Amino acid sequence: MDALINPHKLKGEIDVIASKSITHRALICAALANGTSVVKNALHSNDTFATIDMLNALGVDFEVKKDTIVYGRPMMKPMKVLNANESGSSIRFLIPVAITSPYEVIFDGKEGLRKRPQNVYFDLFKKHQITYEALSNEDLPFKVKGPLTPGTYELPGDISSQFITGLLFSLPLLNGDSLIKLTTPLESVGYIDLTLDVLKTYGISIEVKGNTYHIKGNQSYEAKDYEVEGDFSQAAFFLVANTLGSKVVLNKMNEKSLQGDKKIIEIINQMGGNVYFENGQLFAKKAQTKGIEIDLSQTPDLGPILTVLASVSKGTTTIVNAQRLRIKESDRIKSMICELTKMGAKITETSDGMIIQGVSKLKGNVTLEAWNDHRVVMALSIAATIADGPVRIKNSEAVNKSYPTFFEEFARLQGSVTFE
Repeated sequence: MDALINPHKLKGEIDVIASKSITHRALICAALANGTSVVKNALHSNDTFATIDMLNALGVDFEVKKDTIVYGRPMMKPMKVLNANESGSSIRFLIPVAITSPYEVIFDGKEGLRKRPQNVYFDLFKKHQITYEALSNEDLPFKVKGPLTPGTYELPGDISSQFITGLLFSLPLLNGDSLIKLTTPLESVGYIDLTLDVLKTYGISIEVKGNTYHIKGNQSYEAKDYEVEGDFSQAAFFLVANTLGSKVVLNKMNEKSLQGDKKIIEIINQMGGNVYFENGQLFAKKAQTKGIEIDLSQTPDLGPILTVLASVSKGTTTIVNAQRLRIKESDRIKSMICELTKMGAKITETSDGMIIQGVSKLKGNVTLEAWNDHRVVMALSIAATIADGPVRIKNSEAVNKSYPTFFEEFARLQGSVTFE
């Protein structure tokens, strides 16, 4: 499905969609509790449905309505392959969870996910004498046999925090105490903070001392109701749109949120923008931003939309420590450079990021590729609102991965979009 967007500023109010990161975590914690929990305002997207489907295969029942009812229980032997579709969070969170029981489990995913590395777990399997078998020449599918055992798990901190979160979910359930030791400084600190916060809500205690996580065994998750807050990584698209001239008021955002992507407020303001909370709502005013150095080591998901903002900011923006953009749904460094260059942006690729020389306007009358990447599509859609002519984005349905209603909201906010 191609989205044809005519330049037009957005205007109105929006209840920002629920956080995907928190929804995954709340669903998993609720599933591991004995009893019934209600996850209120849970995000319904392809990725979160992947988590639900995998947990369902492990014996957990769900009622997916406006709120999601979770009937938690101990993990059972799966009766089918655990397929994470295209969700890196789902597979990396649930690999350790699934092998807390002594069963053989097969994991798989769609083509894009098969190319994303799982080697951190493979290395841990070898060190802890857990039997696994690759079933292709890619990281997925593979077969592994539990149980996971208590002990010391050493892994680098400059990898995806999803691996660390997966262990934090599973190790408290084991019959003995465990340690997670990070051998390098932790990146994406905000995501681990979210994990620890949701775990605490569901009755799990983790002691953190520097780069070491002390995890008592034989803990039990407690069934709890939980309300998911709005997603700062999705709010970022509308905050940048506002900085470029749109007028969208953002609701359902938590001013005290632990989400790492709340950093978008600080970054835009450092670039000369004006983003602020007032009476529980989040605003951003139109501003002429200037180039700065942006370190994406903690907030890689902000990369695509910040590339758009930097492309029309005065001077030079340097994006650094963004290596993990290369192992997302697409290589987001290459994909954003390729597509924004078609719109007249001036971007140079570096080994760990980009150097962006701001231009006065972005060109329209171009056809852009989605790269099967939800954040690329949404970032390009915001860029299209200020182009000097219509923009076609091919295969725009990629947004269903995290924000199925993105274009519905875009149109409701007076954005001009049709589909072919």
